[in-house]
Amino acid sequence: MGVKHGREYSDILEDLIKAIAKIPDRYTFFEMEEEDWERLGAADRREVDEALAEDLFYALGSESMITVGSGVVIHDKENHRLNILIGEDELDFVTLI
Repeated sequence: MGVKHGREYSDILEDLIKAIAKIPDRYTFFEMEEEDWERLGAADRREVDEALAEDLFYALGSESMITVGSGVVIHDKENHRLNILIGEDELDFVTLI
């Protein structure tokens, strides 16, 4: 189903790709090893990040928080945004409206 949004999906997806890229070990979401991630070129990494962003967008429609490597992505329904954190530190956020 995905999260409710007012912005264009493509714009949200692009912002989410950039935001999750700040989680250094995000590849572990797909059970990848660091060595496998390091071997990927920029285009392949972008493809993995896009798949991750799409999965998160739809999963956050039913789950309010999803762990991604050492970070978490939280759907803040009240403020209409996705928060990306590592520990207590906010790395970024993506507005949905």
